Amino acid sequence: MANTFKVVSHDVMPASAGTPEALYTTPGSTTTVVIGLILANVHTAQVTASVKVVSNTSGGGRSAANTTTFLAKNIPIPVGGSVSPLVGKIVLETTDVLQIDCSVSDKLSVTASIMEIT
Repeated sequence: MANTFKVVSHDVMPASAGTPEALYTTPGSTTTVVIGLILANVHTAQVTASVKVVSNTSGGGRSAANTTTFLAKNIPIPVGGSVSPLVGKIVLETTDVLQIDCSVSDKLSVTASIMEIT
């Protein structure tokens, strides 16, 4: 198994406020560890941001499939400010998606540090 550290970034997102946009989708035959996540407000006013994991994988001792969950919801980010909403690391399995949303379209600059295990 190879461990590959990567950065995933998007200059501005989401394309439409209120419609979460995928920052990262875990490729086939891969487990990904999200090590860090930074959301920066590039707007001229405060915005709010949300981070979701969309998952339909199963396991981990749970009989039902995973569901969509919020890692953070409606976090206020002041003008020129940034936040790191993850408290710890997040594991994503094949097909899991990390989504970002904002109260204003194209006003978050987002960077994630990940490790892909293949």
